[in-house]
Amino acid sequence: MRCPFCKEDNDKVIDSRSSEGGRIIRRRRQCLCCERRFTTYEKIGESFKLNVVKKDGSRVPYDRDKVIAGLQKACYKRPVSYERIQEIADRVEEDVFRHFDKEVSSGFIGENVMRHLRHVDNVAYIRFASVYREFTDAGQLLEEVTREIGQPDSTAQPELFDGF
Repeated sequence: MRCPFCKEDNDKVIDSRSSEGGRIIRRRRQCLCCERRFTTYEKIGESFKLNVVKKDGSRVPYDRDKVIAGLQKACYKRPVSYERIQEIADRVEEDVFRHFDKEVSSGFIGENVMRHLRHVDNVAYIRFASVYREFTDAGQLLEEVTREIGQPDSTAQPELFDGF
């Protein structure tokens, strides 16, 4: 690995850790020439692409950034940190790649996002649901809000969010 500072190709690995659910290896390195430290990330090259089958039947490549963008819009001006949004995206992505090899429906992704978001912030959940489920009138929105209010402590964190 070339040092980003002195451009020499002589370093040693000081520390290795897995991240993002074991999909990425983070390596802390030290250049043996200039003795500066830098971090590299290693992940498996994607030899296949997962496609998302949209509601209209069209297929698009899976894009984690779209999941994050939807979560950010739902969580706008809510007490949900960027790290928590990343964690939800990680969980959704893990579920997607655990259950599907080549194609996943947008419905599976949307329902999965809502399931995780419901336990983080009720308002963000309602915002996401209103866009995802394409509410056409206030009655549908009111029905979802009423259902959410009737849930027994839906903001209680389930097992998968322990330690956050």
